Amino acid sequence: MLTTTDPRSGVSAATDLEPTTDEGVDEIARWAAAAAHELQARGREFRAQLLDAMAAAVLEARDELVAVADSETGLGVARLTGEAGRSAFQFQLFAEAVREGSFVEAAIDHAGDTPLGPGPDVRRMLVSIGPVAVFGSSNFPFAFSVLGGDTASAIAAGSPVVVKAHGSHPLTSKLSFEVLQRAAAAVGAPRGTFGIVYGQRAGVALVKHPSIKAAGFTGSLGAASALQAAIDERPDPIPFFGELSSINPLVITPGAAAARTSEIASGLFTSFTGSAGQLCTKPGIAFVPSGETGDALVEQLKGLTREAGAQVLLNDRIRDSFGEISARLEAGGAPVAAQGSAEVPSGAGSADGFFVPPTLLETTAGALDETLAEECFGPLVVVARYTELEEVQEAFGRIPKSLTATLHVEDDESDLVSSLAPTLEASAGRIVFNGFPTGVRVTWAQQHGGPWPSTNSQHTSVGVTAVRRFLRPLAWQNAPQSALPVELRDADPGIPRRIDGVLVLPA
Repeated sequence: MLTTTDPRSGVSAATDLEPTTDEGVDEIARWAAAAAHELQARGREFRAQLLDAMAAAVLEARDELVAVADSETGLGVARLTGEAGRSAFQFQLFAEAVREGSFVEAAIDHAGDTPLGPGPDVRRMLVSIGPVAVFGSSNFPFAFSVLGGDTASAIAAGSPVVVKAHGSHPLTSKLSFEVLQRAAAAVGAPRGTFGIVYGQRAGVALVKHPSIKAAGFTGSLGAASALQAAIDERPDPIPFFGELSSINPLVITPGAAAARTSEIASGLFTSFTGSAGQLCTKPGIAFVPSGETGDALVEQLKGLTREAGAQVLLNDRIRDSFGEISARLEAGGAPVAAQGSAEVPSGAGSADGFFVPPTLLETTAGALDETLAEECFGPLVVVARYTELEEVQEAFGRIPKSLTATLHVEDDESDLVSSLAPTLEASAGRIVFNGFPTGVRVTWAQQHGGPWPSTNSQHTSVGVTAVRRFLRPLAWQNAPQSALPVELRDADPGIPRRIDGVLVLPA
């Protein structure tokens, strides 16, 4: 029997959920396979209607979802209410994208004479890769879990989804799955459009199942390695799209430190402590110039850290890992420069809850290496002081690549931007100027991926182009009109298409 734990009190309680058996995984995956053809055949408008129904179902159940998630995550009603709204927005955005249709990349080359002789009629578009396994993450019980962007982008592609529920929020996962089932029933989606499994063994069995054709994952490198090893045992290995580990370095130029001392210190503190530092885009290293202006900024950051109360983490594993990693960072040459209270704030929880103090460590850019650039999930940041920007550039070459890199710079320092641009571009998937990387906008232009080890693919997991992960190209040669998808028939389907090499917009 699975348990649920309140991170504020550390108290666990039994649920009515059981780990999914191998037989259960097999049945769920087979139903997903049976639904795959029908979901694709019903076309884009049906999938758009399903996504709209998913959004409506989330909003209708939002209060109940938030209450359950808060009891299992300790993330707070305000944060979770916003996150549930984000999930609904993602579904709505993908519905719009499915109707717009450009993501299928429809192309038609009519038969005719070519410089190489007579050419056949060839038509191509992207189609569903098949059923997708989605692994929910602990830190986003909605937006990167059962109701998350992986689910949204898979359904947009026409792929049934089987979610592996995260062990930290099983009741939230169960309720979220029920919300999806209501949406499916509202539009008459085929059985197997959505499925859910519980337990680590079930997750491994899921990625091994022949009916599953791709997997989306957000979590640790260790868990990702275990899943990849299971996938490698398949006779037909499948794509595994993982968002894994990210240190998200932030660079503050001398001009920015002098001009916006308090603003940057306050923003950085909020960014590394927001959601108790349990965000994949949390800035883990902040490069701050030496000298008086840098000293003033660091002192303000230290003051904010010392005044902060203890923060609750999602589970005991993250709490224990926070202590272990912070101790390794200290031993590696980044001693504690400031730390908040270790006492549980009044009314926030109990001493048995998973609370840790916000922590600021300090070192130099020259001392930074992979040892001091280990991702620490929780409210911790390493401040690295530098004298010359060359020290920062050299340090970037020694630390892991990330989802983001941030630069605080003034308008009259354009030469510094030009100097740092190649380093930043080679190190991250998204470059943030004069802001903070936490908070990932869901848009067409968003890129939420980066060089290894932040992700293991070139595709984003947030934004409309996340759908590309679950699509494959398919071409038809000399096919009769009746055998073609609507998007490739001669009649205008109302989507952008490339016809004989020319981009043609819908009438």
